[in-house]
Amino acid sequence: AELNPSLFFFMTQFVENLNFILAIGALLMQAATVLLLLSFFLEKEKGFFQVIADMAGRWGMHISFLLFLATTGMSLYYSEVLGFVPCGLCWLQRIFMYPQVVLFGLAVWKKDNKIADYSIALSVCGALVALYQHYLQMGGPELVPCPAIAQAGDCAQRILFEFGYITFPLMAFSTFAFAIALMLFVRKRILI
Repeated sequence: AELNPSLFFFMTQFVENLNFILAIGALLMQAATVLLLLSFFLEKEKGFFQVIADMAGRWGMHISFLLFLATTGMSLYYSEVLGFVPCGLCWLQRIFMYPQVVLFGLAVWKKDNKIADYSIALSVCGALVALYQHYLQMGGPELVPCPAIAQAGDCAQRILFEFGYITFPLMAFSTFAFAIALMLFVRKRILI
């Protein structure tokens, strides 16, 4: 079936706008991660950094749940609705991302902050895979072959490229880094 030209134009514009909005979200997460890390190391200073630290410790589990729910939903929307085929490295990142929706959902429901270490471990692994794929998509030579999955996309192919550096893998890295920063506060709150 041939796609109506006006529908094709609409869908193309829709995806471009969605890509831009998600890239803005990644920029905000990157800025928030830097702010959280500064607050983590400067928390002893009274004032702004202490307020950020208190909020991150108190709301980190809820924010992480919503963060992973949204990223899981978006990744499924791109692959299952828009038809973008995820590559092998994308699937590896999903392996480290998707379970966190369930972990945080249960943790928020049961008011259990003790999953911080598990989230940090999953997020570090996912972040490493995402950074490697971002490296490939920015033109770096392949150091480890892209995992072969039947009918998977090319790991080095950019589906999204905004602001001269934001790719899907960098968005995933930003998500994992933001979650790690939040979990540092949640973990610290448990230990106190």
